[in-house]
Amino acid sequence: MVRFEGVVKRFGDQTVLDGLDLGVARGEKVTLIGPSGSGKTTILRLLMTLERVNEGTIHVDGSPFSHMPDRHGGGLVPADEKYLAGPRRRIGMIFQQFNLFPHMKVLENVMEGPVHVLGLSKEEAAERARELLDLVGLDDKRDAHPTRLSGGQQQRVAIARALAMRPDVLLLDEVTSALDPELVVGVLDVLRDIARTTDITMLCVTHEMGFARDVSDRVLMFDHGRVLESGPPEQLFETPAHERTKAFLGAVR
Repeated sequence: MVRFEGVVKRFGDQTVLDGLDLGVARGEKVTLIGPSGSGKTTILRLLMTLERVNEGTIHVDGSPFSHMPDRHGGGLVPADEKYLAGPRRRIGMIFQQFNLFPHMKVLENVMEGPVHVLGLSKEEAAERARELLDLVGLDDKRDAHPTRLSGGQQQRVAIARALAMRPDVLLLDEVTSALDPELVVGVLDVLRDIARTTDITMLCVTHEMGFARDVSDRVLMFDHGRVLESGPPEQLFETPAHERTKAFLGAVR
């Protein structure tokens, strides 16, 4: 579903991703772990087109994503905004911050994307929104404004909003880092249910090792823009092969 081929991303003189080769299969749940600054979130930002690659290419579902076919000849050229409008709809992201519209009710927040981006009728969008709010346990809050909700409830609304777009790939960027500890469990439980009951492809950045162990088909350890090792969670967490992985896991457990 997602393929990075030789991807390099630089910010000034700093190379954040260094020739990254990475594939994620359709329906696979992959978690990226590693120290801050190792390039994990940059991968998600490239898939959200918030950043552009310096070298290499990204494909989604077999089609070019970071690049597009050259209209004047063979090969690929960097994708323009018009081209990106199509594949971008296939990617959903849940951020650290909830980014809900404070002037809209919860139901309206979840409806906004399907109506204005996907072109659904308000009736269709409202029905989809109610189903998803029920999924995340917030159907009774649909007429509330986000400012009346706890942080954990706001993040669950953000999850429903991302799913309302019916993305093929769901990106999760430290989705519990802005929450008080007592609110983390409820949000992670919702995400566990989604991982267990849907075939959506998930790419997750987290420091919650228990969550990574529960939801992942594969865990990748990053350091300095490279994948040091990868494997099933029980292998990587119990018998890591790389000393850097052992040191990192010892520090975060």
